[in-house]
Amino acid sequence: MILVYKIIEHIKKSEMKDILKIQSAVLKATHDFMWLKEMTQLMPVMLSSVTDPLAHDVFDSSIIYDGQRLELTKSMILHKQISMSRGDMKGIYIVSPNIRLERPECKDSGRHLIEFSQVDIELKDATGEEFRKFMEELIVYILSFVKKECKEELERIGRKIEIPKTPFKVYDSVKLKEVYGADYEKIVSEKEKEPFWITDLYREFYDKEDPISKKHLNYDLIYPEGFGEGLSGAEREHIYDIIIEKMERRKTDPKMFEPYLKIAKEGHLIPTAGGGFGVERMVRFLTGKKHIREATLFPRVPGEGIEI
Repeated sequence: MILVYKIIEHIKKSEMKDILKIQSAVLKATHDFMWLKEMTQLMPVMLSSVTDPLAHDVFDSSIIYDGQRLELTKSMILHKQISMSRGDMKGIYIVSPNIRLERPECKDSGRHLIEFSQVDIELKDATGEEFRKFMEELIVYILSFVKKECKEELERIGRKIEIPKTPFKVYDSVKLKEVYGADYEKIVSEKEKEPFWITDLYREFYDKEDPISKKHLNYDLIYPEGFGEGLSGAEREHIYDIIIEKMERRKTDPKMFEPYLKIAKEGHLIPTAGGGFGVERMVRFLTGKKHIREATLFPRVPGEGIEI
């Protein structure tokens, strides 16, 4: 059953102005932090011949334009890698619109949208540990700014922000699964009081593997109190032969990524690490909302339809 949200009632909720102020503060703090860190801002790519294949199934969102099949951006992971091939930028970031036509069964997760914005970040010659440290600094910077600048808004919403201690806890996904089963992320998120990391997750071909241990050199940032995943990232595979071998193992069709693979084969990709956090998911966490629709002005929730 498709539910149509009553959009005008939603927009005119008294707390929506406070939520939007907090969202603005998140973006303001992000831009300020990136400037201090000498990061270069890129504009988003919204249509491309290639995009993130994702590690889970979604509805097709491609279009045909002038005889060419183009993808709506699911994330800018491949473009981030390609942009870093210049070799003369310390790091880049983008506030990127993403379209992921999630299955309707995702609507009750509380954190899925089919349209959202992601702050995508990539660092040159960085390890996963170095990127996680960078992100922890950014999270603390954002939360401190919101706590200071949105004090009245937080009070009206009834949310108290605690600044987390660094470094954040790091958990291995394999060990968590052994203890808690397949639903380990949800269980541990509900137990924890501060953000934490989960590492070594089986994902796409672009997430690097340690050649000896075969561990996946990737990570998810998980919000506490049951708010779940807020960021995914990894060190990146950049060697053509390894990328092809991993595509074969994952049964990924190389023909879908020919332009990207040509760049990799020519040796233009360089070692990087990065990740991206969802703006709406962070706002949901900061405002303490049960469902992400309450932290979004125009909610596009899987299975709920779009009114306008």
